[in-house]
Amino acid sequence: MARTAAIGIQDFGKLIKNNCFYVDKTWFIRQWWENMDDVTLITRPRRFGKTLTMRMVEQFFSVDYAKEQAVFEKLKIWQDEKYRKMQGTYPVIFLSFSSVKGRSYEAARVMICQIFTGLYARNRFLLDGDLLSESEKEYFHSVCDTMEEYTAMPALHRLSEFLCRYYKKKVLILLDEYDTPMQEAYLCGYWEELTGFVRGIFHAAFKDNPYMERAILTGITRVSKESVFSDLNNLEVISATSRKYETAFGFTEEEVFEALEEFGLSDRKQEVKYWYDGFCFGKQDCIYNPWSVIHFLGKKKLGAYWVNTSSNSLAGKLICEGDLETKLIMEDLMVGKSFHTQMDEEIIFKQLNRKKSAVWSLFVASGYLKIVKTIQNRRGKQEYVLALTNREVLMMFDDMAMDWFSSRRREYHEFSDALLSGNKVFMNEYLNEIAQETFSSFDTGAKPSEYKQPENFYHGFVLGLIADLRSLYQITSNRESGYGRYDVVLDPLEQTDGDGIILEFKVQDTKCEKSLQDTVKTALRQIIEKKYAAALLAKGMRRERIRIYGIAFHGKQILVDGGALSE
Repeated sequence: MARTAAIGIQDFGKLIKNNCFYVDKTWFIRQWWENMDDVTLITRPRRFGKTLTMRMVEQFFSVDYAKEQAVFEKLKIWQDEKYRKMQGTYPVIFLSFSSVKGRSYEAARVMICQIFTGLYARNRFLLDGDLLSESEKEYFHSVCDTMEEYTAMPALHRLSEFLCRYYKKKVLILLDEYDTPMQEAYLCGYWEELTGFVRGIFHAAFKDNPYMERAILTGITRVSKESVFSDLNNLEVISATSRKYETAFGFTEEEVFEALEEFGLSDRKQEVKYWYDGFCFGKQDCIYNPWSVIHFLGKKKLGAYWVNTSSNSLAGKLICEGDLETKLIMEDLMVGKSFHTQMDEEIIFKQLNRKKSAVWSLFVASGYLKIVKTIQNRRGKQEYVLALTNREVLMMFDDMAMDWFSSRRREYHEFSDALLSGNKVFMNEYLNEIAQETFSSFDTGAKPSEYKQPENFYHGFVLGLIADLRSLYQITSNRESGYGRYDVVLDPLEQTDGDGIILEFKVQDTKCEKSLQDTVKTALRQIIEKKYAAALLAKGMRRERIRIYGIAFHGKQILVDGGALSE
């Protein structure tokens, strides 16, 4: 009889005791322990079993679970006598940053402090007797939701010390979803403040901590060392290309096919492979999405179970605000093509708005893209051929695009049609209607960080609407022409007889522009004074066949105006 395909259980003991479906990954415990790395950072896409694995490690080693040997008795790790003796013998600090999603630095800081406060509350037994000095007890009591940074930063270090003293054994520290606060900080504009705080916590907990035996951190991204891991020369990073633990997260094809046999679904193998296979870790190029596979086992129905719009908000922002090249690459990917790029697996968030390779690195780490091929260029650097991971990811991006650029009353192509015909009334009506719905999902600069560029958001928004004109126009963005760099030029292909079109985007400067009309006039004046039409004229296009448009923005308000260059 098939086990129950339970969804969302993150308590390892509960999963095993209730005979729920579980692919035995307990060998990871032995492999990790024998590698003897001080601090291990493992990056994998969301919902790939990171939390369950961390709970497994906690419940295997923690003294709090010393009487839970039955949980492991039928699993692979229990076959090794050495590890049977290690079960339940270490003090363990387990914490997760998965819920730290504050809209401001202060909110995020309080959330982290609340997590530390909970850890101290669960270990209040340390206050009994004379284990701690009076000053140490005073510090213990000072750990609270509203504590200052100087109290919070050493909190993990000092708790490690207290537990080590009590149990006379060094501590294991397990930090799950370490990078969730960083992604939220980037999205909400308080990156520098948060990373300074987290850097202090990590330095105290993982670098200068003689009371720590070993540690594991998990997350989706490998955040740049300069951001939060400076001076951590004891960090072993396990990314998507690492051979270590390459099958510990996600399901191998053999494991999936065995599961399909157990659930009487062996005739669905190729469908499941098409939808959920494609993830690549190390040299393993047939890793399946476990979250979706378990959903399929339970529901016996194919679907995009991995899709979660809130978790995909950063990916959506980067595509929506991306330049023309980014949008065209995404369009090619969605019709099954691949592309060649350089990439660094270390994510530097401050480069996401200006360095395309940083975006592709994030997408690979998140599981949206897979590495099809690795190439070494003439300079000895690694380059990669990337493609969408599988059908489920394709469905996610397709739904994302529909959410951005469609509404119940408008068709996607209507803006392009209005642009080609020069219908300014319709263009204004369309953009303002779509903006009311779409812009509410993205930060258009109400509180921008130094990395946020609201004009790029609007630029990317319009580029997404005209990407379907590629069959009629060569669309270029941010190229030199005349005395400057234009925003967008649509140059008709030879077989068409369309007009050349120049678009210039401007966010209203309320200090010197009283209305959007003033902003549009500034944009049109810039096109003319900087001679952005020079490239089109040089090809022999007549002035009367070139149309120029200024597109002005202020929040959700948009104004389009312009006409023939000769007017």
